[in-house]
Amino acid sequence: MLTTGEWSIVLLSLKVGGVAVLAMLPIAFALAWLLARVRFPGKVLLDAVVHLPLVVPPVVTGWLLLLAFAPAGPIGHVLGRWFGTTVLFHWSGAAIAAAVMALPLMVRAIRLSLEGVDRRLEQAARSLGASPMRAFATITVPLALPGVIAGLMLGFARALGEFGATITFVSNVPGETQTLPLAIYAALQVPGAEGQVLRLAGISVAIAFVALLASEGMARRAGRGTHVL
Repeated sequence: MLTTGEWSIVLLSLKVGGVAVLAMLPIAFALAWLLARVRFPGKVLLDAVVHLPLVVPPVVTGWLLLLAFAPAGPIGHVLGRWFGTTVLFHWSGAAIAAAVMALPLMVRAIRLSLEGVDRRLEQAARSLGASPMRAFATITVPLALPGVIAGLMLGFARALGEFGATITFVSNVPGETQTLPLAIYAALQVPGAEGQVLRLAGISVAIAFVALLASEGMARRAGRGTHVL
């Protein structure tokens, strides 16, 4: 049975992961659309930058975020001067780190789904008088929905397990930035805390497993709905 403190860690992790993927979804969809549908100079470079967090050490990503959001950094300076706030040592900073690490998986899943949409269906809708926006809303989005759902769930699972970038960027502050991976790491440093490690690791695996199952189930349901259309 989880203790009150452990439940707060779980809730914080869910909040960080949920905010990360929901805030990143419009950006991920826009990037996926550009990479799947638009030809432009530097497309290969953009693709590499988007997927860079997958291949560089997470600590490097966290360090780059720290440089950008530090009080003297380009983004941190603006936040401090215009809004009088900072994301350092705050749960919002953990959400930013999780979002950056989840972005490549979200973009890849959505891009593959968009590339699988039959463009002839969109052209047929346009030929029947549908505007580009209507064709997008009634044809493209429903057909790409399984990929969007899969991207959301994969991104959430990745955000939930984020460790290296988070601890480098916003440190390990109990009650503020200490998500499940950071709490497990902290418990591993304490002799006799094997029980807590087991409980937190178990709940981490359970949440990730449920997210993956939900992704598969929702994608299948969306796919069946698409066939009906």
